[in-house]
Amino acid sequence: MGKQPVKLKAVVYALSPFQQKIMPGLWKDLPEKIHHKVSENWISTILLLAPVIGTYSYAQHFKEQEKLEHRF
Repeated sequence: MGKQPVKLKAVVYALSPFQQKIMPGLWKDLPEKIHHKVSENWISTILLLAPVIGTYSYAQHFKEQEKLEHRF
């Protein structure tokens, strides 16, 4: 029981560089979608961004204070 090679046909899909309608639904009503997502998840956004912004501002302040400390 030997193995016989099987011819496979490869299908190649490509987008035309002239095709402009690749994902039209993604950009449709984009401001409305962003507003809906933000208004729906505002508490999660605040809980995510507050520590990130706080840590960044603390690091910038510490860096500035350290720079000024070595000045004199």
